[in-house]
Amino acid sequence: MSYQLDYLEQLESEAIYILREVAGQFDRPALLFSGGKDSITLVHLALKAFRPGAFPFPLVHIDTGHNFPEALAFRDELVEKIGERLIVRKVADTIKKKGLKEKSGKLASRNALQTFTLLDTIEEFEFDACIGGARRDEEKARAKERIFSVRDEFGGWEPRKQRPELWNLYNGKINKGENVRVFPISNWTELDVWNYIKRENIELPAIYFSHEREILEYEGQLIAASEHIKLEASDIITRKRVRYRTVGDMTCTAAVESRAITLDEVIAEITATRISERGETRIDDRISEAAMEDRKINGYF
Repeated sequence: MSYQLDYLEQLESEAIYILREVAGQFDRPALLFSGGKDSITLVHLALKAFRPGAFPFPLVHIDTGHNFPEALAFRDELVEKIGERLIVRKVADTIKKKGLKEKSGKLASRNALQTFTLLDTIEEFEFDACIGGARRDEEKARAKERIFSVRDEFGGWEPRKQRPELWNLYNGKINKGENVRVFPISNWTELDVWNYIKRENIELPAIYFSHEREILEYEGQLIAASEHIKLEASDIITRKRVRYRTVGDMTCTAAVESRAITLDEVIAEITATRISERGETRIDDRISEAAMEDRKINGYF
C-alpha cells in the first residue's frame, strides 16, 4: 500500500520543488527576508531543500527603518544560527541618494519607497530572481499572479502577460534586464502557514503571540506607539494585550487584541476569523481597492 502525502506535506513538497527549480533555472537568485512568519517559513523550506549544502542564494532584507525591533532581532539571530549570508539595504540610504520625498502625516509609511531600494538592490547584485513569501489569500491582486512572476526592466508587473503554469512547469526564461519574482508558498493560506509552523516547531518572533504593548487606537486600528508615528495632544496611549497577524512596518501594521500565547490558541483565532490578515491589519492596503495592484505595477514586490 503506497503512502499518500497529507495536505501539509503536499504543500511542502511543492514549495521545495519550486525552490530547487529556482536554483536550477537562475544564475543569481535571492530570497527576500523580513523576519516575518512567511519568510521564516521559506527559510525553513530552503533548509529542507538544500541542506547539508549552503543556500544557492543570499537572504536580502529591504530595511525601511520602521521595523519592529523584535523582528529585526529575530532576523539576525536566525541568520547567525543557520550561517547563511544576509544582505541588508536601507530605504533611508535610498531617500538620501535619490532625494526622495517621504510621506507626511500621523502614519507616514515608507512602503512605496521600498520599491526604489529593492530595484537598486536587484541592479547592484544583478539578481535575476527574487523569492518571496506572498500567498494568494493575502490580497485580491495576488490571485492574478503566477508562481514565477516576470517583471520588466523597470520592475513593473503586467497581469495580462502572466505565463501559463500547467503541470507544475515553470518558465524562468527572461530577457536581459528582466527579473522574476518567485512565490513558493503561493498556494498556501495563512492557516496553512500556522499549521505548518506548529507541525515543524518553527520559532517565531514573540510579537506573533499575545503580549502587552502601548497602543494608539486610531480609526478603529490598534497602532503600536513608537517614534515613527506622529502623536497629537488629543491622542491617548493605552496598554493592551495584543498580537500581530502579519509583521510589516510599525507605521502601517495594526495589532489585534488577543490572549493567544500558544500556537493552538493562535490557530483557533485564525480559524474563527472571516477577515484576511492584510484586510484586518495592513493599513496601507486600505488606500483603495487596487492599492496592492497599483504598487506591484510600479515595481513593488
